Amino acid sequence: MFATSTQRWFYRHVAKQIFFRMDPERVHDTMTRFGNALGRTSFTRGAVRFLFCFEHPALVQTILGISFSNPIGLTAGFDKNAQLTRIIPAVGFGFAEVGSVTGEPCVGNPKPRLWRLPKSKGLVVWYGLKNDGCESIAKRLSDKKFDMPLGISVGQTNVPSTVDMDTGIADYAKAFRAFARIGDYTTINISCPNIYGGEPFVDPERLDRLLDVLDTIATSKPTFLKLPVDISKDELDAIVGVSDMHRVHGLIVSNLTKKRDRHTIVAQEIRDDMKGGISGRPTFDLSNGLISHLYRTVGARYVIIGSGGVFSAQDAYEKIRRGASLVQLATGMIFEGPQLIGEINRGLVRLLEQDGYQNIREAIGSL
Repeated sequence: MFATSTQRWFYRHVAKQIFFRMDPERVHDTMTRFGNALGRTSFTRGAVRFLFCFEHPALVQTILGISFSNPIGLTAGFDKNAQLTRIIPAVGFGFAEVGSVTGEPCVGNPKPRLWRLPKSKGLVVWYGLKNDGCESIAKRLSDKKFDMPLGISVGQTNVPSTVDMDTGIADYAKAFRAFARIGDYTTINISCPNIYGGEPFVDPERLDRLLDVLDTIATSKPTFLKLPVDISKDELDAIVGVSDMHRVHGLIVSNLTKKRDRHTIVAQEIRDDMKGGISGRPTFDLSNGLISHLYRTVGARYVIIGSGGVFSAQDAYEKIRRGASLVQLATGMIFEGPQLIGEINRGLVRLLEQDGYQNIREAIGSL
């Protein structure tokens, strides 16, 4: 605990003070290169694991045939080009999701495309699915073994031509096919608000047509859908109704919010020139409401991954008690530091013990 307290102090009073004075995309790119370098040798991976990783049998689960050492995962959007897969488990994550990866290489939206909201504990994100494309990333990952479960998030290339529904479906299919045998599960991201055409496959009829095509691609991996956070319960029910007819094993709840009038967003921080969706704390309550509704209506029929606004063990535990089997984060780590993952896992063990649970599975949906 002394080491964790020291790490937290150092990040908050030294590293964060430097990082938050720099352009956020520049910081992200620099830290990605640094993390990639740390992951190249067993010595550096071991050193990072010694500093950050926390393990406990109460956190271990097997879900859809996949073994998770703990329920805390890195959400898609952080490791866009799958450059951090060697170092992420050493930081303490139980799994990670890379991408979103698109059918074609994508430069994303023009800069600037990332802003911090320090008082609101959020980020405004307008990357527009920047990535190297499915062929390049699949080649990078095809001969690798991973020390944790790895999800591949696939999305629609952010170009005007994919606004056409058939072209967009073909683009998804190309990315999905490229990773049919790579990683442990595939996520179909239908919820990116920052691309041409918005979120067309949230519409049930369009989603049905997309899944019809993806169902024909042979894969033994589970498939998840990543959902928008700005949908009603009726819209969520409609998506579940379509999912029931297709090869969908789980739902990730949820992506960025486009609502700027949330009480959790400090009005003085956000400007009109900050385009894009908002991650972090402003999504917490929205995500939690959808998780609760989803668990009440589908129970264990779908695996739920809770995402949005996790900054502490209590935050993660709330999502789990509302019905999430697994939890993802990224913004919380940016604001709180890399030691946050170990802090959350330690905190989860304490919370389980307080409530008399032997394993994290027992807490799922208990709220």
